[in-house]
Amino acid sequence: MAHAIHFHESGGPDVMRWEEVDVGDPGPGEVRIRHVAVGLNFADTYFRTGLYPAALPAGLGVEASGVIEAVGEGVTHVAEGDRVTYTGSPLGAYSTERVMPADSLIRLPEEITCETAAAMTMRGLTSAYLLRRISPLKAGDTVLLHAAAGGVGLIFSQWAKLLGITVIGTVSSDEKAEIARAHGCEHIVYYRREDVAERVRELTDGKGVPVVFDSIGKDTVAGSMASLQRRGLLVCFGTASGVPPLDAMQLAVHGSLFVTRPALADYIAEPAARDALAGELFGHVASGRIKIEINQRYALKDAQQAHRDLEAGRTTGSSIFVL
Repeated sequence: MAHAIHFHESGGPDVMRWEEVDVGDPGPGEVRIRHVAVGLNFADTYFRTGLYPAALPAGLGVEASGVIEAVGEGVTHVAEGDRVTYTGSPLGAYSTERVMPADSLIRLPEEITCETAAAMTMRGLTSAYLLRRISPLKAGDTVLLHAAAGGVGLIFSQWAKLLGITVIGTVSSDEKAEIARAHGCEHIVYYRREDVAERVRELTDGKGVPVVFDSIGKDTVAGSMASLQRRGLLVCFGTASGVPPLDAMQLAVHGSLFVTRPALADYIAEPAARDALAGELFGHVASGRIKIEINQRYALKDAQQAHRDLEAGRTTGSSIFVL
């Protein structure tokens, strides 16, 4: 019997339940996939708490990899037996198997395992669009990246170094600083005990940076704006500490700044765009230029503990559920 994590009300980790499910057969445009590994992402907690609304009861998770066991009518770009990965709606990746739309599936090259794919599809594609689509960054540029020891941070820093971009990364501890440095982060700022903007100005000879990539949100947005050059860009791509209050007048006060709140889904909505970013990502990982390190593995039935660790900041790099 297949199993899945469901939640019937919004709240803390204890609202998640391990339940038996009847998966059934795929309909037109659908596949049935047997998961090998499932991604654990901070965004999963947003759905669980109700920050991102979901019709209840609901499944959880938007990222996983595995093997296609059956295909429905009209599915042509993948076939039974293919190894695939995905990230995106609908919710339900926290499951041993599921029926889902085939459109979002990406075939995996032989060099990439299902565990690696589950650890990097969302994080890797996020790093890809942040570095390759948001702003015309070039070799020699310096950027500020919050949560540099997180799953996105470790991939982003490695990729930035390949592009000749210097990363100033914020972390919360010496342990996380060591991990971030080992993955290409050039300069470290301890955001809980240092003035981030002051350190950024010191490291950039008073100029500030052209782009700040901020996945923390409310706790860091003021320092992010103060770290930017005139007409700089604030990229708010996550809200780990809550939604940041943005006062449009402050954008003017800090130098006519720009701000964007992007979502991965909008950068991979078209198959050609998704395949181009995935191709770059898979190429770097398959060649070893970017290394994906899985620092936490959990059983899917232990999702409550996984979420507690994630929200307490006890994880580094990528985390997955192994089936």
